[in-house]
Amino acid sequence: MSTNNTLSFEERISMKLAELFTSFGYKKFKMSKFEEYDLYIENKSFLKSENIIAFNDPTGKLLALKPDVTLSIAKNTADRETEPRRLFYSENVYRVSGNMHEFKEIPQIGLEFIGEVDDYSLCEVLTIAKKALAVISDRYVLDISHMGLLIGLLEATGLPYAEREEITALIGTKNAHEIRRICNENGVAPDLCEKIVTLAGLYGSMDKILPLAEKLVVNDTTANAVNELKTICHILRADGSHNLNIDFSVVSDISYYNGITFRGFVENVPGCILSGGRYDNLLKKLGKTSGAVGFAVYMDLLSYLNKESGNFDADVLLIYDSTTPAEVVLSTVADLRAEGLRVFASTGECKNIKYKKIIRIGEEG
Repeated sequence: MSTNNTLSFEERISMKLAELFTSFGYKKFKMSKFEEYDLYIENKSFLKSENIIAFNDPTGKLLALKPDVTLSIAKNTADRETEPRRLFYSENVYRVSGNMHEFKEIPQIGLEFIGEVDDYSLCEVLTIAKKALAVISDRYVLDISHMGLLIGLLEATGLPYAEREEITALIGTKNAHEIRRICNENGVAPDLCEKIVTLAGLYGSMDKILPLAEKLVVNDTTANAVNELKTICHILRADGSHNLNIDFSVVSDISYYNGITFRGFVENVPGCILSGGRYDNLLKKLGKTSGAVGFAVYMDLLSYLNKESGNFDADVLLIYDSTTPAEVVLSTVADLRAEGLRVFASTGECKNIKYKKIIRIGEEG
């Protein structure tokens, strides 16, 4: 019997992703469910949710259920400048879920490259991200950006950090009107303001967007960002650039992320199912000299794709009667399971069980 046939859709995807990551030399990293509360409080802006479940351990130390995996890995991984660490994880995080305003345990799978980040390692992570999306669905898109272009433009404005953060958030929503308002209120030169607005709206293929990005260069930071993005895109093109676009509205916190950022989408799933980027600044905040790049896959969103099982509890409802010997029921169940089917055996129809079909055995069948 094939073990894969008896696994759930989510379990099969998880197993395939683990195989993908290990094929590139990534090792599984296992961590505790708990982390010191101060780690998250000191890096709240890095988290997707500011709500943290905290409690005191028997010694009185304040701990938290982890709302993020990358932060824990960055803290607990040794700083090795000459020896890169390739790690992947399959963990649950604890966050407030959407509009429900209640804590949920959310499964997440991802990988982290920690060490000297060069062109190859960046492209390796992006390539794995593309392949991870392809494992989930053949109808996917990976959008990439570079925080350096935004950071350089914001540097040129001379705006205080708070306004830079606000503009970063507005670029993520492509809100040109509010970007112009902040620039006008703070005396930013009109041509520089328009470059920022233009950046927020740039989306499309590499060949279309890269020449437009070059027109936004205003200083060394923006020039270096465009050059690195051109190099990465050139390398990725050799590996096949289909399903890959440039989208400068893909932004992350400017105090943590400093280079390539990206998000992955698959058809029929609302929102991004994969996100990542280069986060050297997080390592610096933790007192480490290594670079870092990685991504996470949000496994809870796979439910939108699980049409195959349709959220059924079983493939077959096997109904037997009082005349059916137990050994016959056991044998029938074994045969159906050998075909990769999930079987629920019962003496009658079950209102609380979702199933695809009924098979009856015995005199009444």
